[in-house]
Amino acid sequence: MANILLVSESKSFIISSVIEQLEGHRHKLLQPGNNPSEIGKIKEELNGILMIVDEKLMKEMKLLVYLKDRAIEEDIPFFLLGDSEKLVETENLIPKQFIKKQFARPINVKDVVKEINDYLTQDAGHLKKKVLVVDDSGAMLRSVKAWLEDKYQVILANSGAMAIKYLAMNHPDLILLDYEMPICDGRQVLEMIRAEAEFSTVPVIFLTSKNDKESVMKVTALKPDGYLLKTMEPAQIVQAIDDFFEKSKGKNV
Repeated sequence: MANILLVSESKSFIISSVIEQLEGHRHKLLQPGNNPSEIGKIKEELNGILMIVDEKLMKEMKLLVYLKDRAIEEDIPFFLLGDSEKLVETENLIPKQFIKKQFARPINVKDVVKEINDYLTQDAGHLKKKVLVVDDSGAMLRSVKAWLEDKYQVILANSGAMAIKYLAMNHPDLILLDYEMPICDGRQVLEMIRAEAEFSTVPVIFLTSKNDKESVMKVTALKPDGYLLKTMEPAQIVQAIDDFFEKSKGKNV
């Protein structure tokens, strides 16, 4: 079962039919309205956003920017339904890699539901391991996401506070944590993670740019589940994460 956020300025028989059939596949349609603050109150993890695109919705820039930012941070796929010209307009607002399915009117409800359901049950990111990447560098966040997103669902946080906020409602399979962050560094974030029973068992691997003996000893003294150097080749970082999950699988057998 997937949690799908419905974003629509209007209701129609066709939209109601799509909702009914998706719910028939045991997916949960969340309909809090189109206020970002109300959507932000949703405690369930979002596995997809079904957006009914029309002229009225395209004027809701605050909502669209909010949805774009949240999709990028939490790696949430969009499913868009609307007139062809409006669908083209959304590509200027939402990064193409997050638009997984587009349905131009007129639509066949069964075909729409089948494609969304197939994606969610077979190819969707929510079936992949979730990796939360915490780093104050936007460039580093984008790089790590590009390296990992083919294999993993990658969620981004540019501060320790954002990471803790995400953890309050979600449970990633791994946290990649920058050790050298301003204000609240990796050591402090790890202490906060370990202090909360709800997510104290989430494995944490430090990302660090320092490889001298003293720095390594400081990192390992905190007993993380590992550490990776930012200077490593991207393929090496991906392989290290693959190896981590492979070893974890063996422990759970």
